[in-house]
Amino acid sequence: MMEIPIIQIGNSRGIRLAKTILERYQITDKVELIFKEGYLILKPAHQPRQGWESAFEEMHQNGDDELLIDDIFEDELLGE
Repeated sequence: MMEIPIIQIGNSRGIRLAKTILERYQITDKVELIFKEGYLILKPAHQPRQGWESAFEEMHQNGDDELLIDDIFEDELLGE
């Protein structure tokens, strides 16, 4: 457990997190605030698909982006 002071930030009040805490928990620019049973929980906000675009580009360059399943099946009657 760690106690930290509530500080004035403009017209609001907030908390300040040490650089070591930010690095240890990989907090960059956003956190999720969870309310649970009388507690406030701060959790790093991660973007679940972060980095996918560059991974897809790399797959394309390596020729690894081929379809494994046809996108149209024989039993589909499109436009009929």
